[in-house]
This record gives sequence, structure tokens and C-alpha cells, in this order.
Amino acid sequence: MPPGTAAVGVTVSRSAMDVAGVAVVGLALLEVLLPPGDRRSGPVLARAGHAAVVTAGAWLVAVLLAIVLGAAAAFARPVTALEPDELATWATRLGAGQGMLLVAGATALVVACTAVRIRRPALVPPRLVLSATLFAMITPAVTGHAGATHAYQVVAVVGVGVHVAAAAAWVGGLGAILLLVAPRRGLLVTVLPRFSRLAAVCIVAVAVTGVLTAALRLPPALAHVRWEAAVQLYLATGTGQLLVAKTAALGVIGCLGWLTRRRMAASRVPLLLWAGYEVTLMAVALGLAAALTQTGSGH
Repeated sequence: MPPGTAAVGVTVSRSAMDVAGVAVVGLALLEVLLPPGDRRSGPVLARAGHAAVVTAGAWLVAVLLAIVLGAAAAFARPVTALEPDELATWATRLGAGQGMLLVAGATALVVACTAVRIRRPALVPPRLVLSATLFAMITPAVTGHAGATHAYQVVAVVGVGVHVAAAAAWVGGLGAILLLVAPRRGLLVTVLPRFSRLAAVCIVAVAVTGVLTAALRLPPALAHVRWEAAVQLYLATGTGQLLVAKTAALGVIGCLGWLTRRRMAASRVPLLLWAGYEVTLMAVALGLAAALTQTGSGH
């Protein structure tokens, strides 16, 4: 594998991490949303549990691949020529590697929790799985953003963490409901209102923290410019344009979600079609968010 291929592999593996992480968050959240003691929840819980184990395992594999590929890219070596001591140095002494090592540990914990929960549900409550999954989900985003913001770094880290957690719960939750609950109309009527309330909180959190972190990542050159001019200059950059596109996608997603819930309340179909549009736009927004992460400080 040529050295340049490792950098491409890092991007692919990080994307796989995001997809798998969002999926596990959604499956864990679904277990929290399902009504306890309802016999209709049993088959859905079983399918969600097994899917969570498989997806968490795939997530861990993607993380480990990202660690190896990240080290190879950092040392400009093909993966086959990477020395064990170079891998250890990148993973334990450099910030990016340490962050990924933390993600690997958290993801391994998620795999263990989901596996134990299938056999002994009483030992591992669903909220524990959800908490561990959210922690693993926000870690790479926090380490990717925080290094680019020197002032108000604590605010930036918290803002990015809340932003990613809310987006993952929103996207993953809707995806899990579409795949596992939507075919069961009676159960859907119970679960969807609970998710709708959570989704409303998530969309507000995503919007507020998105604006906050974008403001904190303004280039230093704009610090002494009038805010109107600063906004215009920022929106002329690639980062600013990505932010506008992401904000527009967020607004459309919110409208689609509202229409979907209204159609559900009125028992009108096609519910799955409208919700599918929502998930598609969510995927677009996640892609834009990943692009924003890679732009660094936005220069």
C-alpha cells in the first residue's frame, strides 16, 4: 500500500466509525424508548440487541484500522512497512493517537456491554450501553475540534460534545425506529411520540452548539473586524459555506420531522417515505459536519 493510500484509508475508516457509532447509539436509544413490560417490545429488543453487538464489533474494527492507518499516514509509510515502535509512539505519545486509543477503549467497552446485555440484561441496563456509546462517539469529535480552538477551549469541547451526542441520538434513533419499529404500527404509536420529544431537544441542541462552536472557530484575523463584515468574510470561506449548507440541511430536516410526526398523528401514509427523506438529509448533514471537522480552524 503506497503511503498516500493510508491517508485515504484514514478518511474511509473514520467514516465507517461514524456510521457504526451512530447506528449503535440509535439501537441503544431504542432500547430506552421501548415501553418496558410490553410483550410487543420483546422481538424488537432481541433484534436490536443482536444488531448492536454486530455493529459495535464493526465499529471497533474500524477504530483499530484507523489507528494503524493513522500511524502509517503520520510516518509517511505504507502499512506493511510500519514498525511496531512507530505504531506505539503514535498511539501513546501523540494527541491524535491518544484520542484514538481512548476511542478504542470506549468502543471495546460498548462491545462488552452489548454482548453481556444479550445474555444477562439485568446486569447491563440500556442506559449504561447508551452512555458508553455516546462517550465513544464524542471522543474523536472532541479531540478533532478542541485542538483548533485556543480561547474558550472548555466551552468549545463541551459544545462539540453536546453537538455530536445530540446529532447521533437524533439520526441513530430515527434510523433504528424506521428499521425495527416502523413495521409494527401499534408499537410505533407508542415509541414515536417519545422520540419526537427527544428529537425536538436534539435539534435545538445541535443548532445552538453548532452556532457556538462556529463562532469560537472564527479565524483570528476576523477578531477585530465589525461583526457584519466578519460574517461576510467568514461566509466567503469554504468553512463558512459548509456551515451554511449544514444549517440549511438542519432546517429542512426539522421541517420534514415535523411533517412526519403530523402525518403519523393523522394516520396518513407514506410515513416511511417522509422519514426516509429525513434520514437522507441527516446523512448529508453528517457528511458536511465531517467536512467541517477536517477544515481545522477554518482558515
